[in-house]
Amino acid sequence: MTDTATVIDQYNAAFLERAPEKLVDLIAPDCVMEGTGPAPDGNRWSGYDECLAGWQGLATDPAIRFTVEDVDVHGDRAVVRWRIAGAEGYRGVNLMRIRDGKIVEALGYGKRP
Repeated sequence: MTDTATVIDQYNAAFLERAPEKLVDLIAPDCVMEGTGPAPDGNRWSGYDECLAGWQGLATDPAIRFTVEDVDVHGDRAVVRWRIAGAEGYRGVNLMRIRDGKIVEALGYGKRP
Protein backbone atom coordinates (compact mmCIF):
# COMPACT_ATOMS: atom_id res chain seq x y z
CA MET A 1 0.00 0.00 0.00
CA THR A 2 2.04 2.96 -1.22
CA ASP A 3 -0.12 5.11 -3.46
CA THR A 4 -1.66 8.27 -2.06
CA ALA A 5 -5.29 7.39 -2.80
CA THR A 6 -5.02 4.04 -1.01
CA VAL A 7 -3.39 5.58 2.07
CA ILE A 8 -6.03 8.31 2.26
CA ASP A 9 -8.86 5.79 1.81
CA GLN A 10 -7.49 3.74 4.71
CA TYR A 11 -7.01 6.87 6.83
CA ASN A 12 -10.60 7.98 6.24
CA ALA A 13 -11.90 4.46 6.92
CA ALA A 14 -10.29 4.55 10.38
CA PHE A 15 -12.50 7.51 11.30
CA LEU A 16 -15.66 6.48 9.47
CA GLU A 17 -15.58 2.95 10.89
CA ARG A 18 -14.19 3.94 14.30
CA ALA A 19 -11.34 1.54 13.63
CA PRO A 20 -8.20 3.10 15.17
CA GLU A 21 -6.13 0.00 14.36
CA LYS A 22 -6.27 1.01 10.68
CA LEU A 23 -3.98 3.96 11.47
CA VAL A 24 -1.05 1.92 12.82
CA ASP A 25 0.70 1.32 9.47
CA LEU A 26 -0.13 4.69 7.87
CA ILE A 27 2.02 7.12 9.84
CA ALA A 28 5.63 8.03 9.07
CA PRO A 29 8.13 8.33 11.93
CA ASP A 30 8.55 12.05 11.13
CA CYS A 31 4.84 12.80 10.65
CA VAL A 32 3.56 16.26 11.61
CA MET A 33 -0.11 16.97 12.20
CA GLU A 34 -1.64 20.37 12.84
CA GLY A 35 -5.22 20.27 14.10
CA THR A 36 -8.15 22.63 13.77
CA GLY A 37 -8.30 23.55 17.45
CA PRO A 38 -7.97 24.95 19.95
CA ALA A 39 -7.99 28.53 18.70
CA PRO A 40 -6.13 30.42 17.51
CA ASP A 41 -3.59 28.07 15.87
CA GLY A 42 -4.70 24.55 16.71
CA ASN A 43 -2.67 21.74 18.21
CA ARG A 44 0.50 20.24 16.75
CA TRP A 45 1.52 16.61 17.01
CA SER A 46 4.99 15.48 15.91
CA GLY A 47 6.28 11.98 15.31
CA TYR A 48 4.67 8.60 15.01
CA ASP A 49 3.62 8.16 18.64
CA GLU A 50 1.95 11.57 19.05
CA CYS A 51 0.13 11.39 15.71
CA LEU A 52 -1.04 7.82 16.28
CA ALA A 53 -2.30 8.56 19.81
CA GLY A 54 -4.03 11.75 18.71
CA TRP A 55 -5.73 10.25 15.68
CA GLN A 56 -6.74 7.10 17.53
CA GLY A 57 -8.32 9.28 20.20
CA LEU A 58 -10.31 11.16 17.58
CA ALA A 59 -11.32 7.97 15.77
CA THR A 60 -12.81 6.49 18.94
CA ASP A 61 -14.33 9.63 20.48
CA PRO A 62 -18.02 8.79 20.98
CA ALA A 63 -18.97 12.49 21.01
CA ILE A 64 -18.09 13.06 17.34
CA ARG A 65 -18.99 11.51 14.00
CA PHE A 66 -16.98 12.12 10.82
CA THR A 67 -18.28 12.35 7.28
CA VAL A 68 -16.00 12.67 4.27
CA GLU A 69 -17.37 15.18 1.77
CA ASP A 70 -14.69 15.02 -0.93
CA VAL A 71 -11.19 13.75 -1.62
CA ASP A 72 -8.85 15.11 -4.29
CA VAL A 73 -5.53 13.34 -4.86
CA HIS A 74 -2.67 14.91 -6.80
CA GLY A 75 0.53 12.89 -6.79
CA ASP A 76 1.83 12.68 -3.22
CA ARG A 77 -0.76 15.14 -1.89
CA ALA A 78 -4.44 14.95 -1.03
CA VAL A 79 -7.13 17.40 -0.01
CA VAL A 80 -9.80 15.87 2.20
CA ARG A 81 -12.96 17.86 2.93
CA TRP A 82 -14.88 16.55 5.92
CA ARG A 83 -17.65 17.30 8.37
CA ILE A 84 -17.87 16.53 12.08
CA ALA A 85 -21.23 16.10 13.75
CA GLY A 86 -21.62 15.94 17.49
CA ALA A 87 -21.34 18.29 20.42
CA GLU A 88 -19.65 20.89 18.25
CA GLY A 89 -20.40 20.22 14.58
CA TYR A 90 -18.26 21.91 11.95
CA ARG A 91 -16.64 21.48 8.52
CA GLY A 92 -13.00 21.34 7.66
CA VAL A 93 -10.26 20.29 5.32
CA ASN A 94 -7.02 18.34 5.72
CA LEU A 95 -4.06 18.97 3.44
CA MET A 96 -2.20 15.66 3.44
CA ARG A 97 1.20 14.61 2.10
CA ILE A 98 2.27 11.00 1.61
CA ARG A 99 5.79 9.61 1.23
CA ASP A 100 6.58 5.92 0.68
CA GLY A 101 3.05 4.91 1.63
CA LYS A 102 3.02 6.83 4.93
CA ILE A 103 1.45 10.11 6.04
CA VAL A 104 4.19 12.68 6.64
CA GLU A 105 2.03 15.79 6.93
CA ALA A 106 -1.59 16.52 7.79
CA LEU A 107 -2.59 20.14 8.13
CA GLY A 108 -6.17 20.61 9.35
CA TYR A 109 -8.27 23.74 8.93
CA GLY A 110 -11.86 24.14 10.13
CA LYS A 111 -14.90 26.38 9.88
CA ARG A 112 -16.20 26.44 13.41
CA PRO A 113 -19.53 27.98 14.43
